[in-house]
Amino acid sequence: MKPLTDSLPNFPEFAPGEVWLAGAGPGDPGLLTLHALHALQVADDVVHDALVDPRILRLADKEAKLIFAGKRGGRPSAQQADINELLIERARMGRRVLRLKGGDPFVFGRGGEEALALTRAGLRFRIIPGITSGLAAAALAGIPATMRQTNHAVILVAGSRAADGTSQAEWEKLARTGQPIIVYMPMANLSEIMAAFQRGGMPPDTLAAIISSSTTAQERIIETSVGMAAADAATQGVSAPAVVIVGAIAGVRQQLLANMVGWR
Repeated sequence: MKPLTDSLPNFPEFAPGEVWLAGAGPGDPGLLTLHALHALQVADDVVHDALVDPRILRLADKEAKLIFAGKRGGRPSAQQADINELLIERARMGRRVLRLKGGDPFVFGRGGEEALALTRAGLRFRIIPGITSGLAAAALAGIPATMRQTNHAVILVAGSRAADGTSQAEWEKLARTGQPIIVYMPMANLSEIMAAFQRGGMPPDTLAAIISSSTTAQERIIETSVGMAAADAATQGVSAPAVVIVGAIAGVRQQLLANMVGWR
């Protein structure tokens, strides 16, 4: 592959001993930023999450060391403190370390924690934003995050702690805002989340969409409702990784489908 710097020479230098925290987007390599692609081409180490698509990892330099540091809910995973230490250790060896995450590193990606750890270690780092998966999955499914006719705000929330008692109360409060909600990582707690929304006053017939494995060959999209989302997901065998979109914006999809060209 021709290096990007041959045609676009204004990329920042990836210096030895630096760590770049980059987002890989929702999956498809076409949604990488040019800065993320540049980093893949020059990094010595690529420390990547479970949700980084294998097609993206194949864009790394052939000499780069690929290091898996994924975290998956409910499964044995790398501990965040160990990941922080790994980044520090590799950077202190003089390596160009790319920490590559699905979506955006600062949107439910623990990139802020890693940046703080690098700061405390006195190491230089750079942030490369990525297309956050919730917004990308919605857009590519024909669901605009905002519409003047329906909403001037949208709520992004992580669903991985929904079974916690405090979080249950927070879901009920979110339901009362009347704004569309995009829930990341919801599948393990989908029943609890939808039930809490209804306790918060959200009607069970509120439109919802479940998007699984967006931009990949395994992508699934289910149009449902708050009252039926958990049952429909179970019946149709939808699993993580997924996002759930709740609110009037989910209904726009049916208006766009006839003329919308599919992602793949």
